[in-house]
Amino acid sequence: MAESWTQEDLSPIRDKVYAYLKDAILRGEYKAGDRLVERVLAEKLNISRTPIREALFRLETQRFVRTVPRKGVVVNEITQAEILEVFMILASLESLAARLAAQKVNEEIAAEIDQLMAEIDEALQDDGGDEVDLNVKYNDLIGRASGNPKLHEMLVDLKDYVRAFSNLSAALPGRTKEALREHQDILGAIRGGEEDLAESFTRIHLEKSRKAYMSRSQV
Repeated sequence: MAESWTQEDLSPIRDKVYAYLKDAILRGEYKAGDRLVERVLAEKLNISRTPIREALFRLETQRFVRTVPRKGVVVNEITQAEILEVFMILASLESLAARLAAQKVNEEIAAEIDQLMAEIDEALQDDGGDEVDLNVKYNDLIGRASGNPKLHEMLVDLKDYVRAFSNLSAALPGRTKEALREHQDILGAIRGGEEDLAESFTRIHLEKSRKAYMSRSQV
């Protein structure tokens, strides 16, 4: 079934297309090695090729896709070494974001933290919780709370990169819920303005995630 967007939905259209294609990669609709053909995508989305081309170029700069001679644009295949590089960068940037968030926490952010922690509590008690959605909310909140838009943007891109290519959600039995509990620890430290603790908890969380990925990749 072809996708159809009204003109009101497309402002600007290249951003809409970029978000659509990136989400499709994150959801696994397009997997490593799959071709992304401008003509086919343009027909599916009922738009011209230009915004498709612009979106693919943006995705290529972020290494979600790559151009292969005589084949065209394909979803990237990421090595273990590249994923580990991202974890190393995240350890620095996300811990910095947590520290900044703890320094700048205000009533509005504190209320958001309370709401998210309540949602995490519910998910931990009910196996029907949407852990992926909670993880996205957590990452967004930490980034915004840091008060640094550029840092927030970099973290979103890096987290999406890990999500798309690491298969971390299937890393170890129980790891997803363990990660949610770690998120609670970090959020609690930020809410209390404990910047050293927030940074420390974040580094521990990312190290555990890295080890979970390593365990999964060796299976």
